[in-house]
Amino acid sequence: MKAKVIKTERDHQAALAYIETLMDKASPDEAELELWSLLVEKYEEEHFPIAAPDPIEAIRFRMEQAGLAPVDLEPYLQSKSKVSEVMNRKRPLSISMIRALHRGLQIPAEVLVQESQAPYFVGNTKPRKLKPAT
Repeated sequence: MKAKVIKTERDHQAALAYIETLMDKASPDEAELELWSLLVEKYEEEHFPIAAPDPIEAIRFRMEQAGLAPVDLEPYLQSKSKVSEVMNRKRPLSISMIRALHRGLQIPAEVLVQESQAPYFVGNTKPRKLKPAT
């Protein structure tokens, strides 16, 4: 099969099938396999983008990966009460918290700086979304 830019879903399916045949060979041509993989990756990035995770969910995921408990977040979020408030969406992450989490837990900063998808809860009031800073 001749390599070409993938433009349609039909081209995409054909490329995936071709990659599968290359991989089934006893000794596939690695350069050709890499080329087709890059073509498919480019098409999928444009047509099936993956949104960044919610900041709090990213922290929870990293905690699970590293076997961390909420108490282990205190050095990054400054206190036990702030850990609780952040993780329960009662307080947004501050810039210093974002920097500390990025450095200490290697959570990408671009994930931490985005606005949370879930509302923040303040006191006994209804949930509200924080307004962007002006």
